[in-house]
Amino acid sequence: MSTMTLDRPTAGRLPGAVRLGVDRARYEIRGFFRERDAIIFIFAYPIIMLAIFATVFGQDGAEVADGVPFAQYFLPGMIATGVLLSSFQSLAISIPVERDEGGLKRLGGTPLPPSAYFLGKIGQVLVVSVVQVALLLAVAALLFDVDLPDAAGWVTFGWVFLLGVAAAAVCGVGFSSLPRSGRSASAVVTPVVLVLQFISGVFFAFYDLPSWMQQVASVFPLKWMAQGMRSVFLPDEAAALEPSGSWQHGATAAVLLAWLVVGLVVGVRTFRWRRRDDG
Repeated sequence: MSTMTLDRPTAGRLPGAVRLGVDRARYEIRGFFRERDAIIFIFAYPIIMLAIFATVFGQDGAEVADGVPFAQYFLPGMIATGVLLSSFQSLAISIPVERDEGGLKRLGGTPLPPSAYFLGKIGQVLVVSVVQVALLLAVAALLFDVDLPDAAGWVTFGWVFLLGVAAAAVCGVGFSSLPRSGRSASAVVTPVVLVLQFISGVFFAFYDLPSWMQQVASVFPLKWMAQGMRSVFLPDEAAALEPSGSWQHGATAAVLLAWLVVGLVVGVRTFRWRRRDDG
């Protein structure tokens, strides 16, 4: 009798947070791919921007300094901004909308651990970012003859990509508490993303920006994601175009890790399951 009594709670125990997080990620991914307008914007935007810059600036075979084609130079920035859109911007806008609609309140009242919810969000961001970057690389290689990296370059690409996705995703979660409502989320988040793109070497060659703008951009992760990606797709000689004269892989890893920690701390302290007017 006592054995049966002890076994009952075990039989009804919920799966672990990791398993629930994987299930939640599947749910989030299915939900994302049902939003056709979001798919078109997030997947097409970096490709369209790369095509515009490569076409406008690369007319008549024009090249960046050191003989780097414009498509080759701007591709790293488009990869970085694509990661920012699919992680930071996506979460910073979608979470306030879910909060406004009452979805987070209902979810907070279930046995689902908060960690599983956030694992699901990060899993969705990771899958979307991988698909987005794969499409961008395919277009760059097939239509603009961009050279893909060697094995060592792919290793650098991997850790810059993963750190960038993780840092941008947790910062998006932390930033999601700033908009007062789901309706205002886009108006609050989009200008931040645009400013970061303009000062971080995405739309312009970073070495052409004013020094004060370069210093401001160095505080934020997008500049370091773009620089890390440039080290993958540009020749070693192009490191001379960077303000420091080198790719600064150590600094790139340190800044992205720092923002990952900052995003986690801010997210834990500020995340809300309810609207401000709902207690």
